[in-house]
Amino acid sequence: MLRASIAKRRCGDSPRVPLASSRVSVPSLRDDVFPSLSTDGLKIYLTAVADGFGENIDYAVLVKVYGNDPGGEKRCSPAVCTGCEEKPKIGDPDPKHISTSYIERQNLTMRMSMRRFTRLTHAFSKELGNHVAAIALNCMYYNFVRIHQTLRVTPAMAAGVTDRLWSVADLVNLLG
Repeated sequence: MLRASIAKRRCGDSPRVPLASSRVSVPSLRDDVFPSLSTDGLKIYLTAVADGFGENIDYAVLVKVYGNDPGGEKRCSPAVCTGCEEKPKIGDPDPKHISTSYIERQNLTMRMSMRRFTRLTHAFSKELGNHVAAIALNCMYYNFVRIHQTLRVTPAMAAGVTDRLWSVADLVNLLG
């Protein structure tokens, strides 16, 4: 389930708000078992994770190493990932679970369902308020309206947040 979304630049204090709120809402089955978290190599995440969780987390950084594709197109082709470096930072993260695949998949799903996040498009927001509203509507649709193939229900139903399938009309009724 997509928990939260914040529309900010990747700099300064932007990751601290969701991580601080996660501290309260990430349950642990036992006192000696901590949640596991992996991020990319952006350095401000280390401070944000330490501030949000203290030592009560198993945290690792996954740094992807990129190189140039000698035969690739130069203008729009992304660099080729030539390897990954796993760097444990806090606690004792399990190397089998150091991955950014889940958030990368979530980002891909958001980009594909909201064309404003793809490159070379005219569907962008000139105003931050419109952008934030579009993200919020997409998150609500993703969690409450869209049935996911692997779950066979919505994420909100799977998490026990609701017991029924919502419609787009239900989302519109929330607005006023």
